[in-house]
Amino acid sequence: MSRLHSSHRGKASSRRPYPAALPSWVPLDKDEVEEEVLRLAKSGTSAAQIGLALRDTYGVPSTRLLTGKKLTAFLGEKGVKPALPEDLAALLKRVVHVQQHLEKNPKDLSNRRGLNLIESKIRRLSHYYRQRGRLPPEWRYSSETAALMVQ
Repeated sequence: MSRLHSSHRGKASSRRPYPAALPSWVPLDKDEVEEEVLRLAKSGTSAAQIGLALRDTYGVPSTRLLTGKKLTAFLGEKGVKPALPEDLAALLKRVVHVQQHLEKNPKDLSNRRGLNLIESKIRRLSHYYRQRGRLPPEWRYSSETAALMVQ
């Protein structure tokens, strides 16, 4: 697949094959994993960080095999799902950081172009999430309110 904002073709990568059944060596059971996921989510940890913590700390290879649902779907059922999707929130953080940099360095034209590219990604992604119902239909990106959305 090609890169979005460059003429490079990109690099093909493989995905981790998910086993069909839960491995026998997983130390936690379903209830313990659900409690730990909820505890981490209520403390403000993102879904990706929760998955990493379960993998690295507790040796759980996949929460989907234990709970039967993906992590974000499980968090949505329990009512602790974040208001913004994780990738959109990360892009908004980057925009705020680049805006602060450009206030200090107004002649940095390469970062100004980078800001335009990030904002175009945000607009495309928000359009996708509005179509899928993950964002309200009236949600719009504006550079002035990006800092408020991230906090």
